Amino acid sequence: MAVVLAISVLFLGYALISGWTRGAWLTAPMVFVTGGLVLGPAGTGVLDGTVPGQVVRILTEATLVLVLFSDAVRIDLRALRRDYHLPLRLLGAGLPLGAALGALLAWGLLPTLGLLGAVLLSAVLIPTDAALGESVVADERLPGRIKQGLNVESGLNGGLVLPVVVVLSAMAGNLEDAADSAPDWVFMTAQEVALGLLMGLAVGGLGGRALVLADTAGWINGTYRRLFPLALAAVAYTAAETIQGNGLLSAFAAGLLFGTAARSDRRFVHQFTEREGELVSMLTFLLFGALVIGPRLGDVDWRIVVYAVLSLVVVRPLAVAVATLGTRLRLETVLFLGWFGPRGLASIVFALMVVEQFDTAVSDRILVAVGVTVLLSVYAHGITDTPWTRSYARRAQDLPSSAPENAEVTEHPRRWPDPGPPPER
Repeated sequence: MAVVLAISVLFLGYALISGWTRGAWLTAPMVFVTGGLVLGPAGTGVLDGTVPGQVVRILTEATLVLVLFSDAVRIDLRALRRDYHLPLRLLGAGLPLGAALGALLAWGLLPTLGLLGAVLLSAVLIPTDAALGESVVADERLPGRIKQGLNVESGLNGGLVLPVVVVLSAMAGNLEDAADSAPDWVFMTAQEVALGLLMGLAVGGLGGRALVLADTAGWINGTYRRLFPLALAAVAYTAAETIQGNGLLSAFAAGLLFGTAARSDRRFVHQFTEREGELVSMLTFLLFGALVIGPRLGDVDWRIVVYAVLSLVVVRPLAVAVATLGTRLRLETVLFLGWFGPRGLASIVFALMVVEQFDTAVSDRILVAVGVTVLLSVYAHGITDTPWTRSYARRAQDLPSSAPENAEVTEHPRRWPDPGPPPER
């Protein structure tokens, strides 16, 4: 009962100041991670491991599915078809380059991991989390090309990296069979990506179309209309996992097609993630602080801290700078894209998967490094999120329409009207 009371009081306390913190340097993830550190074994011990690690992983994974689905719903596929260049650069060049740089850095700073462990750590940390940069993806004053590029990247990179993490974890747990089984693992990775995408597109497209037809016929009421997208995200994830596909990639793909097929219902997805989804996300960050990183703070050394800092301030920004060569984007835009790649839910889920796959000193070292990096990201990106987004948005509004930040979007205006909110039933 003490655990429930402490968590409830924390939620109530933050609720009272949540209006003040919106637009301030203090963010909800910062508050709840700090609350987890205070309540966990590293603090008061109220949360002392009574929550099993598997529960933490399930909750984190469910939250990530919801975030991926809702982020995908925000994306305008028609605009994306017109300007896919920036997301393609970030994913096609920035992601593998960042992973390679991160692996080299880990190999040099954390030699006990070995080469395979260094590559695995880098893969776990390469996905970004748009939920930790909420004001970036929500600020309508930002150039649409920049905002959508970050949103698409954060939605897809976790799903694309997941099969790689699974393969590397299996290789690390069975080093003696790694060389012989390499072709099988490559095939498994390709299969997971393909099946995940196909299942997500099928579920999202058919689900969105079914909702539109049911609403037109008057078969569905307002309450279940709001719950429909949540259930659809769960179906996309579980159906893909059932056929050995990538569930996270499936959830994102489902959100993409659902947002296109049922455009008038996108606002219900946003409302849910801003209300009920916020509760689940913050509970996840609280448990991360209490049970994932809190008990392992004693295992942190200077090498892990240096790696975490360089991963945030050097590895990603450098990879993004190389990926955007030739785009003529302004220096501040490149720095903005490079900095706002916070590490969050996906990295936590992947690190817990690694420990579950093979529980050794190497996997525990990876979990500590990931935990420290996510912890620093929560605070560093939380503090800089709103101030830099606001100042950059003001300067971006003064850019001419021919500027690279705007050109691709403004040259092709939307040709379809916003249907507006549907009537309540």
